[in-house]
Amino acid sequence: MNYNQQIKFLWTLLFMMVLQATGYPQNAAVTIQMKNATIKNVLTEIEKQTEYSFFYDAGLARLGDVVDVSWSSKPVRDALNELLGSRGISFRLMERQILLYPEVLANPRRSSRRYTISGFMRDSLTTESLISATVYNKANLAGTSTNQYGFYSLTLLEGNVELVYSYVGYNAQTVNFQLHRDTVININLAGVQHLQEVTITASRTSQIQETTQMSAVNVPIAQIKSLPALMGETDVMKALQLLPGIQSGGEGSTGLYVRGGGPDQNLILLDGVPIYNTSHFAGFLSVFNADAINNIEVLKGGFPARYGGRVSSVVDINMKEGNMQKFGGEGSVGIVTAKLTLEGPIVKNHSSFIVSARRSTIDLTFLPIHNGSFEQSQKVNYYFYDLNAKINHRFSDKDRIYLSAYMGDDKYDTRYSYTTFRVAYENGEDINTGDKDEIRYPTTLYDDRYAQGYQWGNLTSAFRWNHIFTNRLFGNTTLIYSRYRFNVHSKQEHTVTERFGERDAFTVHDFSDLQNNSGIHDWGGKIAFDYFPLPSHHIRFGVNAIYHSFNPSTVVTNNLGGKRDAGSMRYSWEYSAYAEDDVKLSERLKANIGLHWSAFDKYTALQPRISARFLISPQLSAKASYSRMAQSIHLLTSSTTGISIDLWVPSTDLLRPQTSDQIAAGFAYTLKDDYEISLEGYYKTMNHVLEYIEGANFFNLDEAWDEKVLQGAGRGYGMELFIQKKTGAYTGWIGYTLSWTDRQFDELNDGRRFPYKYDRRHDISLTGMKHFGRRKKHELSGVWVYSSGNCMTLPVGVFDVSHPFLIDINSGDLNRYIDYGERNGYRMKSYHRLDLSVAFVKQMKWGESRWVVSIYNVYNRKNPYYVDAAPNRYYTKYRLRQISLLPVIPSISYQFKF
Repeated sequence: MNYNQQIKFLWTLLFMMVLQATGYPQNAAVTIQMKNATIKNVLTEIEKQTEYSFFYDAGLARLGDVVDVSWSSKPVRDALNELLGSRGISFRLMERQILLYPEVLANPRRSSRRYTISGFMRDSLTTESLISATVYNKANLAGTSTNQYGFYSLTLLEGNVELVYSYVGYNAQTVNFQLHRDTVININLAGVQHLQEVTITASRTSQIQETTQMSAVNVPIAQIKSLPALMGETDVMKALQLLPGIQSGGEGSTGLYVRGGGPDQNLILLDGVPIYNTSHFAGFLSVFNADAINNIEVLKGGFPARYGGRVSSVVDINMKEGNMQKFGGEGSVGIVTAKLTLEGPIVKNHSSFIVSARRSTIDLTFLPIHNGSFEQSQKVNYYFYDLNAKINHRFSDKDRIYLSAYMGDDKYDTRYSYTTFRVAYENGEDINTGDKDEIRYPTTLYDDRYAQGYQWGNLTSAFRWNHIFTNRLFGNTTLIYSRYRFNVHSKQEHTVTERFGERDAFTVHDFSDLQNNSGIHDWGGKIAFDYFPLPSHHIRFGVNAIYHSFNPSTVVTNNLGGKRDAGSMRYSWEYSAYAEDDVKLSERLKANIGLHWSAFDKYTALQPRISARFLISPQLSAKASYSRMAQSIHLLTSSTTGISIDLWVPSTDLLRPQTSDQIAAGFAYTLKDDYEISLEGYYKTMNHVLEYIEGANFFNLDEAWDEKVLQGAGRGYGMELFIQKKTGAYTGWIGYTLSWTDRQFDELNDGRRFPYKYDRRHDISLTGMKHFGRRKKHELSGVWVYSSGNCMTLPVGVFDVSHPFLIDINSGDLNRYIDYGERNGYRMKSYHRLDLSVAFVKQMKWGESRWVVSIYNVYNRKNPYYVDAAPNRYYTKYRLRQISLLPVIPSISYQFKF
């Protein structure tokens, strides 16, 4: 409001005060029940029920706010105080008139002074940072949320403020005070696990319809740990596969296929460091130990500008920081793994540590497979381990450092030996004595030994420094190191020995030794800033640099012919910079606008990002987003089942960076503060996606790896429905996905589009968790999933043709042709299963103990893992044979916490 408008309002106010009578009806009351109405609508209804008329300037702000009112015989003055008091609007009652005017006119000193409230939000017992927690001023609903380190900043007009601090699963805190200078307030919230009853409760938090972010899901760790688990081992990645838009690669696999993308197109971060392989146990378990994790956020679209480097999704995982107050721990023993987590203060209230270790128990519980006798034996051995560690130290309220690390490895070995001998006998006659007897000829010994092994694993580390430059500017500097390796070795020995009695006549020895070592090493650094100039702006900006060392395949052979080394190291710098602003454009319209720039060798990419939400009502909003992503590194994999050989390679002159463009739109709704409902539609295009050439050999030393792949285009589009309940005695979610995804390569399928292998029309997931028992300590949980079958390429027939050079490789017959039909033209049967789990919890003097019984695939559904086409003996037709993998699997584990 300009100066002339202010003068006009003051004169009007003065004039009406002069005309004011003493007999106006102060006891007037109204009865109004309205939902999703504007303030103007409510004022109109007040006019209908009373003799009052409202006067105000047409440009008066906040009159278009949407509200719900429920008044029964409520005095007008009280009703207006409730309706207008928190929105910066003052009023004065006259004889039959009510004048509305900005609060700034009633209290002009307040208008020009703003102060900043900042601090950290943490768990009251563990001091863990609360990520994306909410703080808002109840007086005017201005608010913000905490960043990844629990820091918040909120700038408000001076005067009385009523701040509400809240987080899902925690008791909210309210702080009232007079704001007249910059203020630091650190808040520790008490979680429901610290209360007598376990029932999850929450007050008002940042609700799904209020944020600009869409295509994002945050699943509480407590829910993930309550879900039924394969062989009793809680798995973060398998829990994410239950979300709409995210699919698994196959039975038991931990790979993520997001909105038509592949597993290499997911940016998976552990404390800000990329993880290049997420699989243990041949893909049945992931490398993430749930006991060491604090927070997980999954982004399927609408990517903020601060993320880059992949084209399909972001999985941002933060490790726990360690308890600064007291020493404690937790662990478990199951049929697959044993794990132990310890945490506690190094210097109380200043520094802490956490260490979490996990190891497979298969090789300890059961003896290695041993099959054979004196002549033949086979040994198979497998184990994995991982270790998470983190320390942090708070130097002051403005400076804090973190040092975190992860290491893990899988090792698989098989050894086979086969020994035979041959002794020849013949009837003969001794020429000296004439006696007839058997004559013994030389003994031949055959000794064959074969050994093969795989070893793969990750090593990551991060050093981070948090610094508060001002109460509105937060900075984070990170140095990272990441290493992924995959090693294969194969050794064969063949020995033939001819013997006469105890004396060797001669020996022939042959051997070969082959090793294939591959991997990627990263050194990097990044600087990121959060700037909070006003409650209507949250600005993020930063830069990032990574030095990649690629070892796509180093093959070493050693045999009687000599040694050959075919190394192919590649080195590349990758740079990026970004800026984004989460800006409130009006009371209803809010947007996140950003730009991400990246460079890799000769390739550069500008990637605009925008997400917006329009608040239709306090509970309902419409959202839309557009994002472009670029990816300069690629994953070549030899298989999607069993132990696959994974090679990370850079973009080259032949192998261009992948890009994607995605648009999404939908609605977000919160029902009774308990249920979050989202409905989204999306359309994504992908360029330069990879397809491995059929039959390519990783050990072919005469062919470069970038000549073994094809690049083409891909699409993914569909609709996702997600209903989630995070609070109460019953929690869980329902997810449904209707989707299509395909690929197109000039060299494949005659250049026509074909379904992606993981094109599934329908995906459904139902999860539920319930606390029961006298003090609601015990837990019952269940998961039911359904999905359409995967696509495969299989033979459809055999034809006789006239061609002089066509020979069937199976039968050797001439003029026979095997027709494989359309690529991925066969769809396997649908997949569905039910998992159940029950946890019996008992409070002990030293802490808590839990016995967990779970059943995987309760009704023993024979789900398709693979379909094989077996020809008849004449190779004239093929019979399809389904191979199933996991039947009903019961398991039991013991968990403890102290």
